[in-house]
Amino acid sequence: MSDKQPSEWQKSITGDWHGFPAVYAPDGTHVGVNKVTRSSVFEDGKTTYWMKTDFDAVGQLANRFECGEFGFGVLDSDQNRIYTGPDLIGSGRPFGPLVDSKYFSPGWNTDLRTINHVIEERGVQVYSSQLFEADTLVAVFNGLYVRTHDHDTNPETQRTVAEFLENEKKIGKKPFLLPQKQSGTWTGNMDVYNVQQEKVGVNQVTIKYTPITLLRARMDVTIEGVINRQFSYERSRYENHHQYHGPDVFGNAIAYGRYLFGIQHFYGEAMKFWSRDVMLDANNTLCSMWQFYNSQQEEFTTFGVLDWTPGDFVLKAQYL
Repeated sequence: MSDKQPSEWQKSITGDWHGFPAVYAPDGTHVGVNKVTRSSVFEDGKTTYWMKTDFDAVGQLANRFECGEFGFGVLDSDQNRIYTGPDLIGSGRPFGPLVDSKYFSPGWNTDLRTINHVIEERGVQVYSSQLFEADTLVAVFNGLYVRTHDHDTNPETQRTVAEFLENEKKIGKKPFLLPQKQSGTWTGNMDVYNVQQEKVGVNQVTIKYTPITLLRARMDVTIEGVINRQFSYERSRYENHHQYHGPDVFGNAIAYGRYLFGIQHFYGEAMKFWSRDVMLDANNTLCSMWQFYNSQQEEFTTFGVLDWTPGDFVLKAQYL
């Protein structure tokens, strides 16, 4: 028997996770779903990751990603989780309740960036995978997972999971849309980790949102805590393509259903941040991950849940 203990991340993901991630082509077209059950099991000093997949997709991606059951080794630690194959080869970086992984799938012939964020108070894991050939995006998977410990034996748990999965299957392809006519404010706390993966504090985030037209809005962002910044910009949307027009940050983003991936550059500085913003529910709740870079080098990884408080309707019916 080994006296090795599981990492804090490994402890946080014990149990079975059930999800129905949506599957997207590179341009953001929804092409199907993938029913998944997965678990990471620590036993006798060794960690094994299990995953069963069942794709229901159309076109080339359906043939490419149908692989059945995964079972691969993991060298578990809170600094690096190293995936030792045969299904996945690479590593993941834990930041408390979030892990940011980059690895290669020989069966899919893709390099992946996968982000899993466990929101304990909501009982869900917020998942996304961007799949690449070299630097070329070939697919995106994303969706929420729910955890169980007695799914195989408890009929009530089975019913709860079935209802959750059916709902995920329906709403997984819903587009990332901000309120078109109503102003409001997002507020919340985002945990802050440095490049050594140490938690160094919390940012208090406030985003004031004001629609200008049905496809354009003004954002006024205040960050206080470890990072102290105020910046404003106008954003626009065409289909699932988003653009940020300054004056303080410039950049763009593309949405894959409820998930928006973007990059914003601070004007006149060697600063930018990469973002993954997820519309969690019908109340416009955002689950955000913002990764800040200084002089092209990662400086802080921040993440948290931002709650929406509606304001006035600013685009009202017009009359002659």
